[in-house]
Amino acid sequence: MDSLVIVGASLAGLSAARAARSLGFGGRVVIIGDELQRPYDRPPLSKDFLAGRIEVADLTLETDTEALDAEWVLGSRAVSFDPSTRTVHLADGTTVHAPALVIATGASPRTLPQIADAPNVVSLRTIADAQKLRGLVRAGGRMVVIGAGFIGAEVASTAHALGMEVTVLEKSPTPLCGPLGAQLGAVVAGLHTRAGVELICGADIADFTRTDGSVSAVHLADGRVLPADVVVVGIGAVPNTGWLEGSGIELGNGVVCDAVGGTSLPGVVAVGDCAAWWEPVTGRHQRVEHWTGAAQRPGVAVSALLGADPATLPAVKPPYFWSDQYGTRLQFAGDASRADRVAYEHGGPGEDSLLAVYYAGEEPVAVLGWNQIKLFGRWRKTLEKIAAAARTPAPPHEAAQSVAAAVAAASPAAAAATAASPAGV
Repeated sequence: MDSLVIVGASLAGLSAARAARSLGFGGRVVIIGDELQRPYDRPPLSKDFLAGRIEVADLTLETDTEALDAEWVLGSRAVSFDPSTRTVHLADGTTVHAPALVIATGASPRTLPQIADAPNVVSLRTIADAQKLRGLVRAGGRMVVIGAGFIGAEVASTAHALGMEVTVLEKSPTPLCGPLGAQLGAVVAGLHTRAGVELICGADIADFTRTDGSVSAVHLADGRVLPADVVVVGIGAVPNTGWLEGSGIELGNGVVCDAVGGTSLPGVVAVGDCAAWWEPVTGRHQRVEHWTGAAQRPGVAVSALLGADPATLPAVKPPYFWSDQYGTRLQFAGDASRADRVAYEHGGPGEDSLLAVYYAGEEPVAVLGWNQIKLFGRWRKTLEKIAAAARTPAPPHEAAQSVAAAVAAASPAAAAATAASPAGV
């Protein structure tokens, strides 16, 4: 293998290039990106960049000291991949030979087609989106945010701090209902309301008023009309995999991968928001659309691509994300969909800090904390130990002992409860 091609000049793509060089790969590395910018940090776009505290130069991910010795092909997106010739075709007509391929094309925000062309409507994903939104934010203005997910909530928080009147619309019963579940989603709702931001859950949008092309009001099915100077659409994202159709690479809510990023085509791995890795802990394919996944998992995938012994591959850690909202740092790790109950290790609803552990039976499967960085860190390590054990099958009694030991390291009280249950015996 003399050439490694990475499609996606993102954090995941950059992490893949770094991994290849750190593993001693001395061949040609080509990084293809549809934006003109080299890789940049996206999480600050909805926070510090929107608030004007940092500028574009502050978002750069590359360091002055790293020597990737990579060829950059920027400003033209990949449109197809021919597996027979191992060729990536770009929109500008050029081609790149790819003996080894890393797919890191990320995801694009879902839009509302009926208002996508309005000059005061923004779906935040790129620097250009953030620059447009920053130009629209003004003290005393009215913002309607459609979607109370991470981006929507962070934009609402920043805009509110800048003096805008903000209303957040969420179709689900609570904010973050998908990743956190309804119980903790309801707790998160309190962050919005205590900050003075109007949150409307179960919202059903009926129509929009357009004035001179801009959206001037959002109409709800219950008859309410919300005046708007700015509308932010944050209703999730879809993986950028259309260019792979017909390539023979299996697709399904992203690029379908094994537990180390390998695809159905030899010599091709996928990482970042576009990749649906097999998760042994949950027994399903899952896209991890968060910063840490894009930073950590490419090292695993590239190691496997370069032929590393499977036993020596870096551990794949449970999904983790953080979000800053209204002066509160939320942190989450694991998979809440597996849980059948939630226990508070510290604090509770309405308090300034809390730590909630999600359990499936007596096994912790996820943890949520806010303003509890140290305690959250202990529980996150517990989940990592349990995940590592799940990837190395053991007899049931040994597996139970492993879980009990991991829980004990995080919380003696929780360990005592686990030991008292049949699952902890």
